[in-house]
Amino acid sequence: MTAKIVDAVNAPGGATAFEEPDDDTERTSSSRPGSSLWVVRAAISALANFVIYVFVAFFLVKLIPGDPVVSASGGRLSGDALEAARESYGLNGSVFEQLGTYLRELASLDLGTAIATGRPVAGDLLVRIPATLELVVTGLFFGALVSLALAHLVVSRPSNPFAPAVRAYSRAAGAIPEYVIGIAFLFIFFATLQWVPAPSGRLDAFLVAPPTVTGFPVLDALIAGDTQSAGSYMAHLFLPVVVMVVAHSALLTKTLVEALDVEVASPATKFRIASGAPRRIVLLAVYRRALPAALAMLGMVFGLLLGGAVVLESLFGLGGLGQYAVDAVMASDVFALRSFLVVIAAMCLTAYFLADVATGLLDPRRRVGGRQEI
Repeated sequence: MTAKIVDAVNAPGGATAFEEPDDDTERTSSSRPGSSLWVVRAAISALANFVIYVFVAFFLVKLIPGDPVVSASGGRLSGDALEAARESYGLNGSVFEQLGTYLRELASLDLGTAIATGRPVAGDLLVRIPATLELVVTGLFFGALVSLALAHLVVSRPSNPFAPAVRAYSRAAGAIPEYVIGIAFLFIFFATLQWVPAPSGRLDAFLVAPPTVTGFPVLDALIAGDTQSAGSYMAHLFLPVVVMVVAHSALLTKTLVEALDVEVASPATKFRIASGAPRRIVLLAVYRRALPAALAMLGMVFGLLLGGAVVLESLFGLGGLGQYAVDAVMASDVFALRSFLVVIAAMCLTAYFLADVATGLLDPRRRVGGRQEI
């Protein structure tokens, strides 16, 4: 058993002075009629936040100075041609008329037409979303694995010489932005050591992209049996994923270490040790009680990674949603930029909702609208 857990058992007051919390109470409360209403409340909360953000995105983009048609056309339109173009995009009405048009189109999943390219925004985003999700989910997965391993090392092996360094690393969570780490790693691993491919896209220039099936580049290459392209995709993703893990796993590690520190000293843990429970059972119970806090943080980290993808995709030339957002800003394309903001909000709120559900399943005390203590 870990040193911290043994110390907890030998502490004054002893484990025998405590009673193990009745886990059956939680299970019974979660099986009562109407107990699933917390999921509905979480969904309603996410939907309400999305509606609010839809309005925020509209008025935020409206604050961009200048005429979007003039900016997107490079000033080539004037007079009647300019008015006709503005009318075709619905930009000649009042703010509230434009808002009404925007809401009606959004309700029908019509994200409008990009001014700069003349293509439907929804089509452009559908092409780019899978590639960005592939990057973000991969970074989140390996970040979670690294955080779990580091937290386990700190809590189960506190005398290990690496444990203080891990704690110091976790306390520095978020201190260095992703783009700083990305630039430093590019200089070291590409420009100096040449261990990674050039930051010029997702695929080597001499290779042909496999047919699109799912939209996820690595998965499509594997489906097509093109191992060379799959290897190239993974090689180009390697450094951006490492940057994500280094930048954000500290936050997850800090959350998990703090939760584990609390749980190894909790009455429930002391009771299990005193009653002779196997080490495996004790560890499982400790992690079950500590994971809800980490899962909640995992949802937030997804949002951070998605926001950071805007910078990383531009820095590494990956051409996903991030590059699309940069192009929209450069062209003052209000339709593309507004739709990008709304889609990003929908993806983040979906991740937060799933994190809320997973957290509520692990710990009924954390359910939306439920009691916070038992």
